[in-house]
Amino acid sequence: MRQKMLVRSLVAAGALSVATLAGYATLGASPSHSAIAATTPAPVAAAAVSAQPAIPTGLPNFTSIAQQHGPAVVNISVTSKLEKTAFTPDRSKLDPDDPFSQFFRQFGMPQPHGEMPMRGLGSGFIVSPDGVILTNAHVVADASNVTVKLTDKREFKAKVVGFDRASDVAVLKIDARDLPTVKLPAADEVKVGEWVLAIGSPYGFENTVTAGIVSAKSRALPDGSYVPFIQTDVAVNPGNSGGPLFNMKGEVIGINSQIYSRSGGSQGVSFAIPIDLAMNVENQILKNGKVTRGQLGVTIQDVNQALAESFGLKKPAGALVSSVANDSPAAKAGLQPGDVITRYNGMEVTSSSELPVLVARAAPGSIAKLDVLRNSETRQFNVTVGEAKGVKVASAESSSENHGRLGIAARALNPEERKQAGVSGGVLVEDSAGAAANAGIQAGDVILSLNGTPVKNVEELKGLVSKAGKKIALLVLRDDARIFIPVELG
Repeated sequence: MRQKMLVRSLVAAGALSVATLAGYATLGASPSHSAIAATTPAPVAAAAVSAQPAIPTGLPNFTSIAQQHGPAVVNISVTSKLEKTAFTPDRSKLDPDDPFSQFFRQFGMPQPHGEMPMRGLGSGFIVSPDGVILTNAHVVADASNVTVKLTDKREFKAKVVGFDRASDVAVLKIDARDLPTVKLPAADEVKVGEWVLAIGSPYGFENTVTAGIVSAKSRALPDGSYVPFIQTDVAVNPGNSGGPLFNMKGEVIGINSQIYSRSGGSQGVSFAIPIDLAMNVENQILKNGKVTRGQLGVTIQDVNQALAESFGLKKPAGALVSSVANDSPAAKAGLQPGDVITRYNGMEVTSSSELPVLVARAAPGSIAKLDVLRNSETRQFNVTVGEAKGVKVASAESSSENHGRLGIAARALNPEERKQAGVSGGVLVEDSAGAAANAGIQAGDVILSLNGTPVKNVEELKGLVSKAGKKIALLVLRDDARIFIPVELG
């Protein structure tokens, strides 16, 4: 049987159901099991009769956390509007002899119009006694009405104070006092392997508790988000979105946000937004009504072993700068493609996923001190942090000339293509084979540099390849991104 590909499924606010559905499935209670009377066996030693199975030691007990903090977890139901359009047939074109023509002339054709309400479910948790609630942005972002239901069955209309799509965090407010609240940690002490539990409303089943362990930290996901997700194997399903992830101290360490799944349901790979990041977003929304983030103006990627060897690094660590936006804070400070950022304000950067988090938390206008490795030498740069804005670069297209050792057919970019891509040079790959194909170079890629040396035309690329060693690093423009690709020439 053909194996299905693993696809990413966002834990949305629950499956949206059309208001005009005929009905809902009802879960009937299963009949209680009758007690089974045991016949009295032959006489047994008293000690053996009274002996109980030994309770395993060291296993976690989540009952106190569920009892103490469960009341601070809320069920969120949302209503949004979906525009409904209708197809109206032209009755003048109907055949007069058609039986349906007579029917339409007598009774007309009822036409649906207006908007059709859509409903969804999610979770959230109370962070202050006066009714401030955290949840996911994707739960409430497009909602026209938000209702919060507490465990004591009280329901409140909630106001969406604000939300931030980039972090997937939203802040709600209900008109209530003296509410139970969750406990927040004093510091980020999440450890891989520790037990955690989630409380939420999967598929609408309110205050459901599921447990597991922290599988990994600082996970970067393909959605381009800067969030360093906490990965767990806790069963998280649609409706758990926005609910809390607790540690064994009963502290909320994250907001359950996404899953990876083949079916759309839990398969033991879930992701939570770290609570310190979520609280930073909450504080900014409550104080300023919006969220601002710092930005350097660079595109970065991880340094693997092959790239480390190409750049002469002792170990594969740091954030490799693949592009620097024009007039950006990084450009003004002197950063260049090929630089490897190893420290940010004294904090070691071991992975590229760590840097965006540090930069995003910086206030625009503040000074960031960077340790950068360039040409095997460490340099220091002071960068005035800018305010985050989207930056895009363009791409290009295709004709031919062979490069034996590298294995590509390529041509120089024409002036219009260079202008479109925002580059002064570059070689367009039209076909790849051999070393280039093995490394992932593909048609449509634009090679901008080799081992940090800019490439303006085919002849320059040929010359650089002929002088290169066994391993090189190509800076490639692909679609809207610049990336370094290590190539083993052999």
